[in-house]
Amino acid sequence: MSAISVGQAVVLGVVEGVTEFLPVSSTGHLKIAEGLMDIPVDDNSVVGFSAVIQVGAIAAVLVYFFKDIVRIVSAWLRGLTNREERYHHDYKFAWWVIYATIPIVAVGLAAKPLIEGPLASLWVVAGSLIVGSGVMWCADQMGRHKRGEDDTSFKDAMLVGTSQILALLFPGFSRSGATMSTALILDLDRVAATRLSFFLGIPALTGAGLYELKDALGAGVGAAPLAVGTIVSFVVAYASIAWLLKFVARHSFNAFVLYRIVVGVLLFGLLGTGTLNA
Repeated sequence: MSAISVGQAVVLGVVEGVTEFLPVSSTGHLKIAEGLMDIPVDDNSVVGFSAVIQVGAIAAVLVYFFKDIVRIVSAWLRGLTNREERYHHDYKFAWWVIYATIPIVAVGLAAKPLIEGPLASLWVVAGSLIVGSGVMWCADQMGRHKRGEDDTSFKDAMLVGTSQILALLFPGFSRSGATMSTALILDLDRVAATRLSFFLGIPALTGAGLYELKDALGAGVGAAPLAVGTIVSFVVAYASIAWLLKFVARHSFNAFVLYRIVVGVLLFGLLGTGTLNA
């Protein structure tokens, strides 16, 4: 019997799609949803399922930013054989994304037992939600929001890409929250910070999903729940991306900060009263 039913996969697909690119922690929300549905959050097949359905959300990014991605990849391919093309920002940006992905891959492989074990606790999620809120609020206040996407540098990409490790080790911190906060501290404007977060997430999350696929299928999650969860996350994530880019163009991140604090406090309460099992 599958560890996750098709109905549960739909719910988790919606949660993943809504939260993957909002700075509120998709991993944290997935673990909360799994806990409420009595799905063991530290089960290898469940961890694998969560990583695989992220591919649906990443596919939404690929579709939404298709023209940008084609432009960047084309510049990179031309630059491999044409020296003049190597001065183009898109060519350099493609390499930056590749280099910035290396730290999270290395840590993810080295710390896999911790990530799937002690750090998968909902206590960690609750604490990370609240601590991450403080980081995000400070970053939004500190940042001067004066640099656009064309002003990004190798240093920006490496620092923002490396910050993804925080979300990897502390579910609840939020990959989007960590990357956007870092970009804001580096004085990127909110739209540039959000778009950079999207692009840096593509290789890391796609790789994680493909890496975990064998565990998800081999350890108790059927193909049907995986397919349903991935498709639902794609559809919902596409709508979420479109909404977020419009939102950050006109608003601060304060609404997300407040929401994260509320969820973190409620989660502490649910765990403390035994309503949820950590």
